[in-house]
Amino acid sequence: MEVNDISFENLPRAVAHLVSEIAEIKFLVERKEPPIISQKRIPLDITEACQIIGKAKPTVYTLVRKRLIPCYKNGKKLYFFEDELLDWISQGKKKTLKEIEAEAKLDFGKNFKKISTNFNKN
Repeated sequence: MEVNDISFENLPRAVAHLVSEIAEIKFLVERKEPPIISQKRIPLDITEACQIIGKAKPTVYTLVRKRLIPCYKNGKKLYFFEDELLDWISQGKKKTLKEIEAEAKLDFGKNFKKISTNFNKN
């Protein structure tokens, strides 16, 4: 339908045409996946890094010197990235008692089968 064809007599047909166009646009918009926006990695200074990991500056400097914490150095200044610090923290997870017990039962079952198999051979 052309824009010039709209008159009072053609109004119902024009509205029907607009409704179908809107439905088609809505379908296309809903079908499209949301755009993936890449987040910029903004470097943090040592003060911000200390706040994120909850350690004092001397402790962080010691971790850097021992190469235990991910960091970057440009000139005399240290830089950190939040995602790397959070990954570093998550790598230090301690096992719960239930996890330790489950591992022990699993290992005991494997070792018990080996021992019983060897005992039956002799």
